[in-house]
Amino acid sequence: MDVQMAVFHCSDSFLKQKMITKLSQCQYALPLLVPDLVTTNIVCPLWTFRQITKTWKTSTTKDNSTTVTMKSMPVYNAETPMVSFFRLGSMSLSKSQLMNALINDRHNTFFHRNCPGSTKSRHLMDGVAEIAWYCPAGKPNDFFLDCIAFCNLHGDSLAIVKQREILTEMSSVIVVLVPTLEKNHESSAVISMLYKSSKPLIILSADNECSAVEMKPQKYKLGLKERSQSDVPEELKKIIRSILSRPQTSFQLKTMAKVSGVRVDEDMEVCQNGKSAAMELVKLIERMDVSEIKEKFLPCQGQLWYEWCKINKELYHLKGHIEKEMVQKRQQLKEIRQKQCNMSNNEMMRLFTESLERLPPNDREYFLKWTQILIDALSKDDLSSILQSYDETWSEVLVLKNKHEKSAQLNEKQAELEHLSKKLQSATFGLEHLFREMGQIYEAHKFLERPSLGRQTEWTKYPELAADLMIKGHPMELMDGDAGHVPLLWISSLLKEVIKKLGDQKVFVLSVLGVQSSGKSTMLNAMFGLQFAVSAGRCTKGAYMQLVKLSEEIKKDYKFEYVLVVDTEGLRALELAGNATLHHDNELATFVVGLGNMTLINIFGENPADMQDVLQIVVQAFMRMKKVKLSPSCVFVHQNVTDISAVEKNMDGKRRLQEKLDKMAQLAAKEEVCDVECFSDVIAFDVQKDVKYFAQLWEGSPPMAPPNPGYSESVQELKAVILSKASHSTGILLSHFNAKIQDLWNALMNEHFVFSFKNTLEIAVYRKLEAQYGNWTWALRSEMLNIENQLYPRIEKGQLDKVDKVYLEKQMSKKYTEITKAIVAYFEDDKDKEMLVQWRSRFEIKIDEFHEELVRDVKRKLDELIQQNNARKKFDNKMTEFENNLLQKSKELAHLLKCTDADVEELKGQFNTVWSLWVKELTSDTKPIENISLDEDQCNVLGGLGVESSFIIESKQSKKYKNLSETGNYCCYRTPKKSEKLYEESQQSQKNKNKADRDTGKQSKIFDIARKFMGMASTTQQEQQHKSKNSFQHEEQEMIRLFINQVEQECLKVMKDKPVATRGYSSTYLEELAKHVKQRVTEFESGRKYTFKKEFTVDLLLYVFDRAETVYNKTGVGIAGEMVCNFSAFSGNRLNLEKHVLASLAEKEDFNSFITYIRNPRKQVEAFIKEEVEKYMFATQKVFFSPTEGVTGRFCGAAVTHQRAISLGSKGVDLQKEA
Repeated sequence: MDVQMAVFHCSDSFLKQKMITKLSQCQYALPLLVPDLVTTNIVCPLWTFRQITKTWKTSTTKDNSTTVTMKSMPVYNAETPMVSFFRLGSMSLSKSQLMNALINDRHNTFFHRNCPGSTKSRHLMDGVAEIAWYCPAGKPNDFFLDCIAFCNLHGDSLAIVKQREILTEMSSVIVVLVPTLEKNHESSAVISMLYKSSKPLIILSADNECSAVEMKPQKYKLGLKERSQSDVPEELKKIIRSILSRPQTSFQLKTMAKVSGVRVDEDMEVCQNGKSAAMELVKLIERMDVSEIKEKFLPCQGQLWYEWCKINKELYHLKGHIEKEMVQKRQQLKEIRQKQCNMSNNEMMRLFTESLERLPPNDREYFLKWTQILIDALSKDDLSSILQSYDETWSEVLVLKNKHEKSAQLNEKQAELEHLSKKLQSATFGLEHLFREMGQIYEAHKFLERPSLGRQTEWTKYPELAADLMIKGHPMELMDGDAGHVPLLWISSLLKEVIKKLGDQKVFVLSVLGVQSSGKSTMLNAMFGLQFAVSAGRCTKGAYMQLVKLSEEIKKDYKFEYVLVVDTEGLRALELAGNATLHHDNELATFVVGLGNMTLINIFGENPADMQDVLQIVVQAFMRMKKVKLSPSCVFVHQNVTDISAVEKNMDGKRRLQEKLDKMAQLAAKEEVCDVECFSDVIAFDVQKDVKYFAQLWEGSPPMAPPNPGYSESVQELKAVILSKASHSTGILLSHFNAKIQDLWNALMNEHFVFSFKNTLEIAVYRKLEAQYGNWTWALRSEMLNIENQLYPRIEKGQLDKVDKVYLEKQMSKKYTEITKAIVAYFEDDKDKEMLVQWRSRFEIKIDEFHEELVRDVKRKLDELIQQNNARKKFDNKMTEFENNLLQKSKELAHLLKCTDADVEELKGQFNTVWSLWVKELTSDTKPIENISLDEDQCNVLGGLGVESSFIIESKQSKKYKNLSETGNYCCYRTPKKSEKLYEESQQSQKNKNKADRDTGKQSKIFDIARKFMGMASTTQQEQQHKSKNSFQHEEQEMIRLFINQVEQECLKVMKDKPVATRGYSSTYLEELAKHVKQRVTEFESGRKYTFKKEFTVDLLLYVFDRAETVYNKTGVGIAGEMVCNFSAFSGNRLNLEKHVLASLAEKEDFNSFITYIRNPRKQVEAFIKEEVEKYMFATQKVFFSPTEGVTGRFCGAAVTHQRAISLGSKGVDLQKEA
C-alpha cells in the first residue's frame, strides 16, 4: 500500500484518475482522504472518482411479488449511507480484514496486514481514509438491500483527529474497534463523545466475549474475544441492516468540496478552467431529454447523414441509364451537403470547437474530460429511466401475450415498446458524437468547396484540432457506427494533419474483431492501457482508432514508431435484424481485417462457429477485391475458457478449424476463379501458434466480482506474442494507411453481393440456384417464343383477329407445370435443401411472376400486331375514298380561288389543315414509337447468368471487351488447372535451381537422382520444353482468338436470322446469344489445361452484344451520312445547327418549345434532330433498327401505315399544285 500511495503522490491528475478508475474496476478500496505530505492538509482526490460508475439492483417485495429495480450512476452522484470504521488504540485484530468480510468475503477489498506482500511498517498509509461501495445484485443472498459506502480510516484514530471528525460528521453509522471499554483507557473520552451523539454507533471490544447488545436505541456493543471470524461479520451485518432499515443521513461524494478543513484536488485553476468551459457547453442541454439532444444540436450526423450514406452506396450499384442516374444522385448528395452546411453553425458546436482552439493544452485536456464526465452523467440518468420504463412495458406486453388475445391494449403497449426502443437508440450521447459532428461539418463544406468567409473559416481547422488530440492518445472514430459508413474526406484530412505534425511515421495496425459483448475493448484496454470512447452504458459502435507510441526502451527492436489500435463494435448485434445484421457484420469485418497488419479474432468460449462464417465472407470478399493490395494476418483468442487443459483438449478442434477454413477458402476460390489453395493464402494464420485461450474475466458474479488475475496474465502473454510477431513486420506508412482506407472502403462499396450471405457455402448454393433459375426462365421463354412464332403468320394473314390471355396460358400450361415440378424437386431433393429452404418461397413467387409477365408481354405484342393489321386494312379501304375527296376538294378550292389573287402560303395553309385531319384519323389507332434500353437488357441478361451488376458496370466502363479479338495476350483471362499449376511451379523451381547451379558451377548428384526419381528432364531437355511451351502458348493464344471470332460469327448469323425487321426487337434474342456463348465457352474449356476466369465470359458476351449492335447500326450510320450531305442543318457547325433550331421554333410559333429551349437547350435540340430524322425516314420510306439511339424495333408495323399516308401525301401535293 505504501508503494501504491507513493505512485499516487508522484502522478499527475490524469494518471491518478486512471489509477483510481482501474482500482475501482478491480473492486479495491479507493483513497477518500489523503494527508498532503508537505503541508499536512487533508486532500480529497474528488477528480479521481469522476469516471467511476456504479451499477446495482434493489429488490422490494409487495403483495407476494418482488420488484427488481436497476440503478446506474456516476459514483460521485450516488447518495448512499456510509459506514465508517475507526480503530482507537492498538489491536491485534485487523479492521480491514473484518470489513472485507462485510463487503466480499472472497476478495480483499481493503488491503490488510495478512495480505501477501504486506509489511508491519506503514509510512504513507496512516491518516489515509479509503472508501469502497457494496452494490447488491437484487438477489436473495445479497448482504445488504441497497448500495452502501464503507469507509476505513487507516492508523490509530486517537492520533488522527481531523480525519476522524470529518468522517464522524459524514457517516450514517460509526463502527469503532477498541482494545477495552475500561474507563481509564485513552479511548474512553472518544467513546463517550460518540455514545452521546445522535449517530448510530457499534462498539467492537477486543476484551469482551458478549454477543451483540443494544445498550440504547441505535447504540450497540459486540465482543470480539474468542469469537469465530465468521460469526462476528454475520452479527455485524444484521446490526447494520437493522440500523439502515430506518431513515438515516446519506453521503454524497461530490459534497466533499463543501466540507470544512478538506481541500479538493479539483480546485486547481487549470481544472476549473476546463470545467468552466465544459459547463458552458453542458448548460445548453442539461434540461433536455437526452434523446432529443442530437436532433437539435448535432443535425449533420442524423437523418441527413443516413440519407447521404444510402445514396452514396447506391452510386456504386447503378442500373439502367447509368449516366443519368449518376448525375441525379450526385446532385442529391450535393443538396444534402448544402443542407448540412446550412445547419452546421449551432451554438453547441461553436462553443466546443472554440474551446478546443483557444484553451492551452492542459486546460484542453481537462475540458475534454469534464465534457465527457458531464455528458455521460446526463446520459446515465436518462438511460436508467428509459431502461426501467422499457422493462416495465415489456413485462406488461408479456402478460397480455399470455392471455392469447389480440387486444387494442396489447397493440398500444407494443407500439410504446417500439417507441422506447428507438428512444434508447437515440439516447446514446457521448464525446464521440461531438467529434463525429465536427467531421460531418468538415465533410459538408469540403464536399462543396465552400469559400472561407467570416466564421466559416472555422471548419478548415477541424482536422488539425482532431489531429492534436489523436497524437495525445485520444481515440478517433474511423467508421460511424450508426450509419455504418466511413467519412473518407474527414479521415483523410485528419491523417494528413497527423503526418504534418509527426512526419510520415510507420505504424503497426492492430485490429480486433468479435461478437457483441465478448470483451474486445476490455482486452485492448487491459493490454495497452487504453480508454476507447464508449457512450455511457453502451457497447462500442462502429470502429475507433488510437495511436500508441512505442517507449524509448523498446523502440530500437521494431521498425515502426507507433501501434495503431482499431477497436470495433461487436458482430451479431441484437439491435439489427436479419439480412441487415449479416450485411453490416460482413462489411465491417472485411474492412477491419483488411486494414490491420494483424487482427485479433475474439471468441467467447471454445466454439468459433460465428467467426468462421464471417471469416469465410471476408476471404471471399478479399478474392474479389483484386485492385486492393492486402496482407492481413490473424490470431484467434478464445475468452472465458476455464479448463486449464483447454490447449491440449482442443488440438482436434484446431485441426477441424483449419480444415474448415481451408475447405471454404477453396470453395470461394472456385467461385471467384482465384489461385488460392488454403485460408492462409489470403489471411496469414498458423493454427499451431495463433490460437490462444483466456481465463474468465471475473471471479464470481458482478457487480461485486473482482477480476481474475489469470486474465491479466493471459493478456500479457498475448501482448508478448503480438509484439514478437510485430518485430518481424515493417509496418505501414501513415500516408499508405490513409490511401489503404480509401481504396479498401471504395472496394467495399463496389462489393455488395457476398455481404448478404452467412458463409461461402451459402454463396455457392445461391449461385447454383440462380443459374438453375436462369435455365427455368429460358425454358419458359423458349416455349413462349415458339407459340409466338406460330401465331405471327396467322395474324399477318388475317386468320386471327384476337388473342386471349387464357389461350396463351393454356398453350404454356404443359411447360409451366413441368417447370414448377422441377422447382419443387430441386428444393426438396438437392443435397443442400436445408440451406435452400430460406429462398424457396421467394423463387416460387419469382417464377410465377415471371410467367405472368411473359404471358402479358406476348399478349400485348400480339395485340399491337393485330391493331396494326386493322389499321392497314382501314387505310386500304379508305385509300380510294380519300383520293376522290382530295381531288374534289382540290377542284372546289381551285374554282373558289380562280378569280382571287390568293397567296401561295394561304393555299398551303388551307390544304395542310384538311390534310392534318385526315392523317390524324388514319393514325389514331397506331401505337406511338417506344424506346428501348439495350444497356439495361444486357445487364438483365448477364444478371440472369449470375454476374453481379458491379462486375458488369466495371467491364463496361473499362471497355476492354471492345477489342477482345485483337488482344495480344489472353493470359490474364485464364487460370491453370491444378495439375498444370503444379507443373509450372515445378518448372520454375527447377529453373531457379539450375540458375543457382550455374552460378556456383557445381552440380549435385542428389539433384540428378531427384530429377530421375521425379521423372524430370535434363537441362537441355528443359530448355527445349521451355521453347516448346512458349510455342504452345503462342498457338493457344491464336486458338483463343480464333474461338472468339468463331463465336462472333455464329452469334451474328443467329441475329441476322431473327425477324427483327418485321416483328421488332426482343430481349429474348440477347438471352439466346448469352446461352450460346456460355455453352461454347464450356465446350472450349473441356480437355484444356486451364479454365477461363469470369472476366473472359463477361467480356466475350459484351463483345458479341457490341458486334451485333454494330451490324444493325450500319443502316443508321448510312442514313446519318445521307442527311449530313443533304440537310443544311446538319452540314455545318454547331452554330449553324442552333440557327436552324431557332428558325424551326419561329415557324412553329410554339411558346412552350421556346421555354424548353431556354431552360434545357439540349432537350430541344435533340427533339429537333429526332423530328428531322423521322421526316427523312418516312419521306424516303426507309426503315432501320438502332438500339443505341433508343429507337424501337417495334415501329415497323406502324411505319407501314405512315408510309402509305406519305404516299397519299405525295398525291395530295401534286393535286395541290394542280389546284
